[in-house]
Amino acid sequence: MKCPVCACLEDKVLETRFIGEGNSIRRRRECIACGYRFTTYEVVEEKKLMVIKRDERREVFSIDKLASGINKAIEKRPVSRVVIDDLLREIEEDAIRRAGVTHEISSHEIGEMVMEKLHDLDEVAYIRFASVYRQFKGVNEFIREIKNIKKR
Repeated sequence: MKCPVCACLEDKVLETRFIGEGNSIRRRRECIACGYRFTTYEVVEEKKLMVIKRDERREVFSIDKLASGINKAIEKRPVSRVVIDDLLREIEEDAIRRAGVTHEISSHEIGEMVMEKLHDLDEVAYIRFASVYRQFKGVNEFIREIKNIKKR
């Protein structure tokens, strides 16, 4: 670590402490050349979850984008904000778990997770989301999906 006073690259660590839940480390250091004492912090640089779109583009997972789609589907339905927030948290955690070490998940997988959760939560919201996600072209596709709901 470079000394902030003399720019020497040699120092010794005097003290090391874990901060919070062990997600970061605080170190007290002393410069070998000038004796100046300074503090450094180390944190793990986490890799962002990437979403693979239908056209193979990759973009950073956005909880706000997901929330927007779900909020449109749930609009004017008797679903509380707490339930929606829990739903978003569950989907994000599932996506991270499924992405594994590659930190990549397809938009198709996320869409299917949302539809599964909405199906259990509110059938109208499920149909609304499915119509956009699956790009329904006409009334017959709505009718077919409603019949599938009734079968379940």
